[in-house]
This record gives sequence, structure tokens and C-alpha cells, in this order.
Amino acid sequence: MDSFQSKVVSHGHGNKKSASASKTAHAKQKNGVMVLGMHRSGTSMLSGLLVQGFGYHVGTPLIGAGPANPKGFFELLPAVLQNDVFMRKQSVAWSVSVLKYNNTKAIEQYDTGNVEFKRGKKSLDFLNSEKNVPWLQKDPRMCITLPTWLHLLNTEPAIVFTYRHPLEVAMSLKKREKNFGLEHALRLWSAYNMRAIQNSQRLCRVLTSNTAILNNPLQEVTRIAEELTKTCGVAPPPSHISPEICKEFVDPELQQQKMKRQEEQRKVIADYNGCLVYDFDSVYKSGPRHNKEVDMYKKAMRIYCDLENGKAFENDYEWPQL
Repeated sequence: MDSFQSKVVSHGHGNKKSASASKTAHAKQKNGVMVLGMHRSGTSMLSGLLVQGFGYHVGTPLIGAGPANPKGFFELLPAVLQNDVFMRKQSVAWSVSVLKYNNTKAIEQYDTGNVEFKRGKKSLDFLNSEKNVPWLQKDPRMCITLPTWLHLLNTEPAIVFTYRHPLEVAMSLKKREKNFGLEHALRLWSAYNMRAIQNSQRLCRVLTSNTAILNNPLQEVTRIAEELTKTCGVAPPPSHISPEICKEFVDPELQQQKMKRQEEQRKVIADYNGCLVYDFDSVYKSGPRHNKEVDMYKKAMRIYCDLENGKAFENDYEWPQL
């Protein structure tokens, strides 16, 4: 795991500046890319654009399309199921106690044969095969379990990291999941983004955001694919995206545009160096639960603002207590 030392962070949007590639970035071709991002953050849309537009390989079987993502999730089913196995072994689930997941413990369990790995083997048969280069692996759980998989892969992957406004994600989760409170959803957003950045710190990353993709999908995903190859050394994809593919995957009526208009009518409750935090609708009008919800919202928004200005990607960034 510690052999993956090359580190290139590419900042392609907002106020973040591009970092030049280290000399080791092209030392060995990378066979694939992992897309990291919190659930409901646009990772399926981004992966669909890269897979259908550029031809990155995702393998089979994939999780089938559903009401939450009618155009597909682009997630290799055996890898998702293996992540569930890794997590359950430590009494963790995708939405429960994710910060308790211990990658070192998971690797020890794998090395000693103390965790079921039938689905993982099917995943590695795809990910470690030269026939499938360049591959793309996407599962939000990888934000949590990435170091476990780095121990299993033959070659180091590049990373595409994306994020979405925490309140948009929280409201989407609250709508999809039964008994999913806003405070829990915001805490989960913070945990996933924190672990995604921490766990990929030493890898070559290309950064984007849901907003950047929605603003100009053709330009943004083209930049991502180019940086994966030119900066990170991922094998070039077999094709190039067309405007028609972008129109197929990007919904012009997505919630973030509506939310932006709604925010402008709300009062500001915090200001993080010019990054404004607006009030939101809470089911709790007052009291301890309301205060906890607001406190978690402000923590998540501080992280979001620091994702926007680039501070969250610095090695010495101080993450809030969750």
C-alpha cells in the first residue's frame, strides 16, 4: 500500500490552481481510474459521461438502473458487494459508523483469510486484467475503503474526486431513505468527503465538482479525461465524447439550479471568508435537535467552502470533529 507514492493534485475549477506533475507521475502507466464522491453527488452522471463518452471500461455485471439513477449507476456489482462485506465485518454499513472502518484491519483480515472474498476475486479479475485498460471503478463506498483496495490492485489507479453542495445531497438522501434525518445526512456527507480526500492524498487526483460539470459538461469531462492521461498517466481512452452524449446524461432541470435561486432569498447565517452560508428549512424550529442540525450544517458548509477554495486539499487541513 505504501508503494503508491506519486502525488499529483490537479485543480481544474473554482479558485484552485493547477499543480505540475511530479517526475514519477508517468513512470508507470496507470491502468484505470477510481471515481470518488459522496452518494447523491453526481458520481453516476460523471461516470456515465466518461464511460459512454470516452469508452472507459467498467466490466459486468453492473448495478441496474433504478428510479434514483434511471441512466445507470456504472458500478461493478461484485466490487460493491465486496465493499459491503468489508464493512459488515467491522459492523459498519454505507450509512452507519463509516468513520469506524479500519483499512489496516481489513487488509489484515484479507491477508489472513478472515474475510469472505469471492466477490472481491471477481472484481480483481476485471480490475487487474490488462485486457480491460483503461478501466473505471465507481462506488461511493470507495471513499471509505480505498486503502483496502490499493493493497489488492496490481497497479495504482488515478483518482477523479467530485463533490456537491451538502444540503443538496442531504435533501436527496432524506427523500430517498426512510427515517434519514438531515443532521445524519450532513454528517455522512462530511465523513465521505473527508475520507475520500485523506485516503487519496498520495495518489494522482483530478478534481471537479457537480456544479462544474453541470455548467459545461462537454468542456469539463474533456478536461478530466485529458488530465487523467496527460497528468496522471492513465492509458488513453478509445474514443472522444460528443455533445449528444452530454445531452443524454445531463439534466438541465437538476435541483442545484433551483436551490441557487432559493438561497438568494434566505438570510446568511455564516460567512467563511466570503463563502456565504444561507439558512435552511429544518423540521425542528428550536431546541437541542435544531441546534445540532444547524451545527452540523455549518461544519459541512465550512468543508464545502474549503473544497471550493482548495484549502481542504492541503496536507495539513484541519477537519472538524464529526
